[in-house]
Amino acid sequence: MNKTRELIISPKVSQTQLPKFLAQLEEEGIRMVYLDPKKLSKVKTKLQTVFPSSSSSYIVLEKEVGVKPKGKKIGRKFQVLSNSDIEKVLSIAKQGLDFVIVEVKDWKIIPLENIIAKLHKIHTKIFAIASTPEEVRKMFSILEVGVDGVIFSTSSITEVREAMVYLGTRSFDMKPAKIIEIKEVGDGERVCVDTASILHKGEGMLIGSRSNFLFLVHNESVGSSFTSPRPFRVNAGAVHCYTLSPDGTTNYLSEVETGSEVLILNSKGKARRATVGRSKIERRPMLMIKASAGGEIGGIIAQDAETIRFIRPNGQPVSVTHLKKGDTVMVHAKPATGRHFGMEVSDEYILEK
Repeated sequence: MNKTRELIISPKVSQTQLPKFLAQLEEEGIRMVYLDPKKLSKVKTKLQTVFPSSSSSYIVLEKEVGVKPKGKKIGRKFQVLSNSDIEKVLSIAKQGLDFVIVEVKDWKIIPLENIIAKLHKIHTKIFAIASTPEEVRKMFSILEVGVDGVIFSTSSITEVREAMVYLGTRSFDMKPAKIIEIKEVGDGERVCVDTASILHKGEGMLIGSRSNFLFLVHNESVGSSFTSPRPFRVNAGAVHCYTLSPDGTTNYLSEVETGSEVLILNSKGKARRATVGRSKIERRPMLMIKASAGGEIGGIIAQDAETIRFIRPNGQPVSVTHLKKGDTVMVHAKPATGRHFGMEVSDEYILEK
């Protein structure tokens, strides 16, 4: 079932830090914050508020449902400790609540499964409370349907970005790059990344020899005349290549292993994450491919085989064996910055060739 899900941020920052933090949240696509509207009085923002205040967009009532304010959404907060609490949530929600906020102290999964199952048909939104990005993931995946929103308390924009990937709403800037060189470079070790997810046509991983210039390498859902489709696999590139991780850091492909998490993107840059089930390193003939985009030049060394594909601007995969100079493929490219153990360092000089 497709539905709009919200990551609602409860900012854990000081009043002086708040304007900058809220601006960052808007840039990341956050639309709602759990915050007293009074704290927004001098801040320019389009963010909606969820709070026990009559001036909030989503008003958290502290007692029975009364007359619903015009143009507002109303809800209640509940602490769930037993099955009787779940029945109470259902009973009060039926009185006309637009949303409920559910706080589960110890057991998180089973009570929320029961609440989702019971409220699913009466169109009352369920907001859960999370304290880590990992908890956000659990809340959004329960019963596949998941909750409608998660209230996540944090002071870290990095944690916000990490949590947004669980929503499948985080996007990366993708642009077409023109192929400027293709060359056979002999044998090398390449990495096949087998994920624990089904990947779709048009999706792949960001891979490259430079951290600021990453090619969108397609998965093996297409197959060929001589191979069956393997829609869980990305034949990614040589062991030295970078791949961008869900938390914004880079990893060498040689570091990817069972249990790692990788970013899966489409040609529009919409990202989701997948867990790695297996990583295979094998010696194979390799190709070096260079491309240019926006004044930047980047390269990748990938296996020289028909099943390794990039993605064209129209979203269609193209085999590396069919590429020629002047062709365009999709990349994620930006001005070069330094990296220290995978983390971006904006003020460090770096030149990668």
